[in-house]
This record gives sequence, C-alpha cells and structure tokens, in this order.
Amino acid sequence: MYKEDTIAAISTPHGTGGVGIIRISGRDAFRIAGNIFFGKKQFNSIKSHTINYGKIIDTKNDLVLDEVLISKMEKPNTFTREDVVEINCHGGIVVLKRVLELCLEEGARIAEPGEFTKRAFLNGRIDLSQAEAVIDLINSKTDQSAKAAISQMEGVFSKKLKEARDKLIKVLSHIEVNIDYPEYDIEEISERMIQDELVGIKNDLNNIISGFERGRIIREGLDAAIIGRPNVGKSSLLNNLVGKERAIVTDIPGTTRDIIEEYINLEGIPVRIIDTAGVRKTEDAVEKIGLEKTQNAIDEADLVIMMVDAQRGLNEDDHTMISQLLGKRLIILINKIDLVDEYEILKMEKKLEGKKILRISLKKEVGVDKLGHVIAQLFALGKINMKNEILLTNIRHRNLLGKSILSIDNALNAQNQGMPVEFIAMDIKEAADYLGQITGESVSEDIIHEIFSRFCLGK
Repeated sequence: MYKEDTIAAISTPHGTGGVGIIRISGRDAFRIAGNIFFGKKQFNSIKSHTINYGKIIDTKNDLVLDEVLISKMEKPNTFTREDVVEINCHGGIVVLKRVLELCLEEGARIAEPGEFTKRAFLNGRIDLSQAEAVIDLINSKTDQSAKAAISQMEGVFSKKLKEARDKLIKVLSHIEVNIDYPEYDIEEISERMIQDELVGIKNDLNNIISGFERGRIIREGLDAAIIGRPNVGKSSLLNNLVGKERAIVTDIPGTTRDIIEEYINLEGIPVRIIDTAGVRKTEDAVEKIGLEKTQNAIDEADLVIMMVDAQRGLNEDDHTMISQLLGKRLIILINKIDLVDEYEILKMEKKLEGKKILRISLKKEVGVDKLGHVIAQLFALGKINMKNEILLTNIRHRNLLGKSILSIDNALNAQNQGMPVEFIAMDIKEAADYLGQITGESVSEDIIHEIFSRFCLGK
C-alpha cells in the first residue's frame, strides 16, 4: 500500500482567494523545492519548520511564476512523517496550477484523494479512526461536531479501543497457555478469569455504543419536518429560523405546494429544516402531489415539528396527524399565543397531554429561541465534555463494535456450554480482530482505499 514516491497537490479550495497552498510530501520533496524556489537563502540551508520568502521560478523558461512563502519541514516531525514542503502562493487558480505543474515536471506526481492523511496512517503517526476524524473535522457543520472530530483525532476513542483489544489479546494468550501446556492445572482459574474479563470488556464496549445516536446527530445533524394545517405558520417559522424570507407567506391556503429545505444550527445541532405543504383535504392535483411529498418527508424525518393555531384550536385533522406520528419524535408548537388568553392555551395543552409542547408567537417573536433547547432535551443532547466522554460518530465504527460484542457473547456462551477452549479462543480472536479493523491494526487494503477515497485532494 505504501508508495515511496513524492506526491504534490493543491491543498486549498479551488477558486479565487488571498492565499493558496501547494503541499509536497516524500523523499524528493526538498530536491523539488530546491529546484524551483529562489530566495535570500538556498533552500538546502533553510532550517526545518521555518517559513521563508522567495520566488517560484521556471528556470527552463526563465519565468517567475509567483512570489511565495515556503515552509520546510523535515521528517519525522511532519503530518506524513515524510519530508514536507508547503508553498504559500497567491490564491488565483491559474497561479496554483502553474506552480503545481512545475512540481510535477520536477518529478512529483499528483496526490490521490486523502493520500497525505493515508501516508500519515501508513507511517504510524495516526491510526485509522484518527484519520477518519480528519475528514469529519473538515466536514463539521457546528462547533459541537468539530469538537467531536478533534477529540477523535487526539486519540481519546483509539485509546479506549486499544485498552479493550489488549485485554482481549491477554485473555487469548492465557487460553493458549492452557492449549499448549495442558499438563498444568490452571483450568479453573482460567475460566473464572476469562468470564470476568470478557464481561468487563463487553460492558466497556456497550458504554461506547450507547452514545452512538447522540454522536450521529452531532456529526450528521437532524432532518426535521415542519407539518400542520394550512396557515398555521409553517413557512413563517422556516423564515424565522433561517433569518431570511426563504418561503412565501400569505393568507391563502395551499401556498406551499413543494418541499422547501434549509440547514440551520440550533444550539450546536445541525438541523435540515423541511417546510411541507399544509395538510388538508383537497381536489387540486398539484396540491395532492405536495401532500404526498409531505408524507415522504415525515417518514424520513428524525423529528417532526407540528404547528397548531392557538386561535383556531385543535380539530379532527390535527388529531389524525398526531395519531399517525406514533413512534416519531414530535414537538408541537402552539403558535399565535398572543391572540388568545391563558385559559384557551391551557385547554389545548390538556388535549395534548404527554406531548412535548412549546408555546410561541412568530408575530411577537416569542418562544422560538427555545426550540433548540427543546430539541436537545428530546434527543438527550447537550454540552460535550471531550475530556471524559467518548462520542461515537461513525457508522463503520458502530457496526464493528457491534460485531466485536457479538463475538464476545459467542465466547461466553461457548464457555457456559462447556465447549473446548479452542472454540472460545476463535471467538475472542474474532472480537479483537473487529476492534483492530477500527484502528487499522487488522484491516484490508480495500477498506483503507475506500475510506481515503472519500477525502478531498490535498488532504
């Protein structure tokens, strides 16, 4: 998997900007930089981990391509644990491409997506789960998701997995002693030790898995569908949350006939808000299509935000909608509370007893600011303590942890049934192997390639 050649790529987004960076990594990085960089000092005499001013010159054509700042970083104290050079150019795409082409002419090859991070993994600087956290950090939508990615990059999750895997290997080695040296009478001690250790490891892994739903939401966000009868304020709510007039707001029923989506940040939670067509009986063919899309949005949503009109009260359509949302996480917003007295609101709340309710007035801008807090409560979200909390965010990791736990269960069952220790050892080895696939200690080349192919060029 590891290639010893030298790679180069543009590491900043394509387009016009103040600065653009070209990264070079590999055994010929310094030679290539020395052939194209000209400053007050020869490149070879520049100290490691310093930044120097100079020019990138195409000596074959005697042409100055750009004025740059160049960073020289000697291995092994680099991201890839190889010699690394970063050329800080002006951010125009033409300039960056010309400098990159010059690097390629000098012997580098264009890097594959994620290849710099892949080399960091293959050279032992980070494990596979830490490498995956890099792309999570790049794709972070909120401060919470960024914190979760940084925690994983720093190895909090990896450390816990390594401890569990080491314990499994220790148990496995103890069993193999019994297999290799059956003349020693240690079977009774081994069985008790095996059971206690496996149960303890299983509990640790279950504790990690228990936070997956929370971690997934913080990483990927929520899909929230706004539903309700026409003119209860669905489109006004979307506009309020987005902070701009995204949806048309009128007094005419059926104005919203298609799905309108926007991404927002509610108390650190990325939420895709979906404004749907008002639910009512209609013979309009176009409106019927909108209602079908509304139902699809409800089916796929993590959260349903149902709006009711405090002035109009609850009717049969509202109760029908609520009855069809069993099993869905639901928040009911009682809108237009400024138009009715407290008694009318209490009557509605009594009919909605047992539901998560929030009083709001979009016109008076009352209560909407509490929606993020209510969502966080509903999904048991909150502030993350990255020093003490392991937040599982990756579905690949979740599945492999589940398989490891299943293998531990198989080992415990085999022991309880009095099966030969060789069979127990196979299950324990399998459990350790699944954990190794998370960190990269026992993973196939195909899986590694698939993971890094999701990265952007230059990272």
